[in-house]
Order: sequence, then structure tokens, then C-alpha cells
Amino acid sequence: MSKTLVAYFSASGKTARVAKELAQAVRADIYEIKPAVPYTKADLNWMDKKSRSSVEMNDKSSRPTLADHDADIVAYDTILLGFPIWWYVAPTIINSFLESYDFSGKKIVLFATSGGSGFGKTAAGLKSSVAADTVIAEGKVLNGRQTAESLKAWAETVL
Repeated sequence: MSKTLVAYFSASGKTARVAKELAQAVRADIYEIKPAVPYTKADLNWMDKKSRSSVEMNDKSSRPTLADHDADIVAYDTILLGFPIWWYVAPTIINSFLESYDFSGKKIVLFATSGGSGFGKTAAGLKSSVAADTVIAEGKVLNGRQTAESLKAWAETVL
């Protein structure tokens, strides 16, 4: 079996809970993608067009700075990459993460948390942030209602 990493970004804690449950269920290592400047509640107010998240998501070239570059991506074959869905796509910090490492020859399987939307064109939108030979596969929206057994069963279908 290939070596797997669960990498995730969580703004409110929901994606973090799912990522930790998933990593435990599949016995994978885990890495948190953190912004250099943490998001505040005001930053996440999507109803405020001047909030940090709104400004970032309205600018597709936005690349929030990462707190570190400590993920040992070279050691893994498969990355289960999790994030909340923002404006029907991945937050731009996910592009920052993908553009900070060499994912050549790797398989990235997406998982997300969402208040109601699906992946939309998320996988296609992230493809330009990785090498041409990196596989990005749409995974599943996981909103914390899964059991360890169901997480393991899902992961076995994509690993």
C-alpha cells in the first residue's frame, strides 16, 4: 500500500475534525495547512464584500501566505487534501499549498466540508497549481456524519 498523507486547511475547525478522523481511520499521517496570518471571524464573514475571505475569493490570483512549508510531500504517494468549500471552490490558500511543493507523479484526492454545495469545478480549478503529471481526483464532501468504518471504506476506494 502506498504511503498516504491527509493534508487539510480548516478555518473554523469542522474540516480539522473530519481530517483527523479520516487520518485515524486510514492510519495516515496528517498535516495542517495554516495561513501565516490566521483567519478571524470577521475575515470569514462572506456577507462582507471587504472581508479577507471575500477579497481573496474574488481574486483568483490571490495566494495567501502559508505559515510554514514543513510538509514532507516527497515521502508520500497519495495526498488526501481537505478544505471547506468557499464560493463553490477551494479557498485560494489551497492553491498556495499546491504551488509550494512538487506534486509530480502524486495522486491527490480531494475531500471537503460544505454547508450545502458540492465540489463544482474545484478539481479542474486546482489542476493549474500542480505539475501536469499530478492526478487530482474529486473525492467526497464529508461533513462529519461519517463513522470511522465509512471513512475507511471510502478511502479504500480512492487510495
